Amino acid sequence: MQKLMLRSRANTLVSVRRVTERNAGRLTAGVDGEVVLTPEAKMQLADRIQHGAEPFKALPVRRVYIPKQGSSGKRRPLGIPVVVDRVHQARVVNALEPEWEARFEPRSYGFRPGRGCQDAIRAIYEVAKGKRPKRQWALDADLAGAFDRIAHDHILAMLGSFPARGMIAQWLKAGVVENGRLHRTEEGVPQGGVVSPVLLNVALHGMEQAAGVRYLSSGSIRVDSPALIRYADDLVALCHSRQQADQIKARLAAWLAPRGLAFNEDKTRIVTLDEGFDFLGFNVRRYGGKPLIKPSKAAVRRIRERLRTEMRSLRGTNAQAVIKRLNPIIRGWAAYYRTQVSSETFKALDQHLWRLTYKWAVFSHANKPTSWVFARYFGKFNKARQDRWVFGDRHSGAFMHRFAWTSIVRHQMVIGAASPDDPALAEYWARRRRKTPLPVNRTAQRLHRAQDGCCAICQSVLLPVEDQPQTPHEWEHWLATTRKTIDVIWDQGASDKPEPRLVHIHCHTSRGPALLPAHDPLGLA
Repeated sequence: MQKLMLRSRANTLVSVRRVTERNAGRLTAGVDGEVVLTPEAKMQLADRIQHGAEPFKALPVRRVYIPKQGSSGKRRPLGIPVVVDRVHQARVVNALEPEWEARFEPRSYGFRPGRGCQDAIRAIYEVAKGKRPKRQWALDADLAGAFDRIAHDHILAMLGSFPARGMIAQWLKAGVVENGRLHRTEEGVPQGGVVSPVLLNVALHGMEQAAGVRYLSSGSIRVDSPALIRYADDLVALCHSRQQADQIKARLAAWLAPRGLAFNEDKTRIVTLDEGFDFLGFNVRRYGGKPLIKPSKAAVRRIRERLRTEMRSLRGTNAQAVIKRLNPIIRGWAAYYRTQVSSETFKALDQHLWRLTYKWAVFSHANKPTSWVFARYFGKFNKARQDRWVFGDRHSGAFMHRFAWTSIVRHQMVIGAASPDDPALAEYWARRRRKTPLPVNRTAQRLHRAQDGCCAICQSVLLPVEDQPQTPHEWEHWLATTRKTIDVIWDQGASDKPEPRLVHIHCHTSRGPALLPAHDPLGLA
């Protein structure tokens, strides 16, 4: 089956689309300087990969550095493969991932389709909830340079007889070009490659068993067993005692050593739930016997600093430019943290943002009285809310969104080891897509539910599960780009009255097959 997938033209076309349309780095070139933007170039790329006569040879990646999230001043390296290698890696992922999705541990959530940060946070809450939970101690651990230090021999041994094992070996040994010089890669996988996250999960598979986690036949964790929740290279082990936490740390350290990995001792600690710990931008802590998960102080400090920096850089521009720059940031941050106890944080950030906009307005009109500034920039711009202190632009009618306008919606954790590749769970994943809260208008939300999350033209999913944002920055990017790939159109159809349909923009513009009718799925009123 994997050999058929690697030879499939459909797999090639899907991979080209993923690399050239959906990936965030589609405009970034590798060492050959090539990017693929036009439909003609995409088709030529697909033909070159599908019918290429020359034997495959991986090219080195181009090293770039980006700011490291959560660390001021620090940067993390990315390895950018050439576009041909990216497509080949996407083809390999489509063949490799289903096999491992059936084997991965149920509480592994990082870089897996249909799973994400919110599932990991919810899993922690399910273990820590209650007045007297069994597991009161937490091993909050982080791996030191996981992507950069994974042992190549271990990855290849885990892959076994996978048909594209030789291609993966070439990518691992292809080298890195930095400042015009080629450097050999003896360990690690380059962050930035399509296949790298899957290889990391493969390398770390078995961590729950190594930590001593045991499950009942029903799928729940045994009462006397610790619980381990992992997101990529970040993990939390919830334990019954300090002694058990120390034992798990020692066992995992010995298990990681043959894989070339080790704990980052500066970020690894053992605490009680009453002391709390930070995980994936959230703070998990018990208050008076009740666990509350809130945005972490570090995350709040970062967003406050970013808003302040953005407003300073926008001095001298008009209100419309300020709104256009800040709205995706506000909506993206709120969309990520809306699933937990964030109302008070949202209100505090709104107050901070109001002060920043007021300072910006006063600076822009230093010679005008305060009453004039208020009348020009603040008012009831949002007709749906009786608030006369909303910052807006009188000429265009645009206004700045507020954090508190994002309602709190609890996340429904993915069940057990459920995978989107399991055909028996197709209805389950369709139901999850319908219930996924999207920051789009009400018409689009209603159509998304009525169409089972599928395009009315091509009938493929509007937003694939692997495209769901997992960080505030990814939400911001989604709001600025991915959201624009879907649109509401009005179809005359057979009736006299036009009806709205939610479609992919590229399906509508390319004049694909006829529109299919929307319907009310089962379970919806």
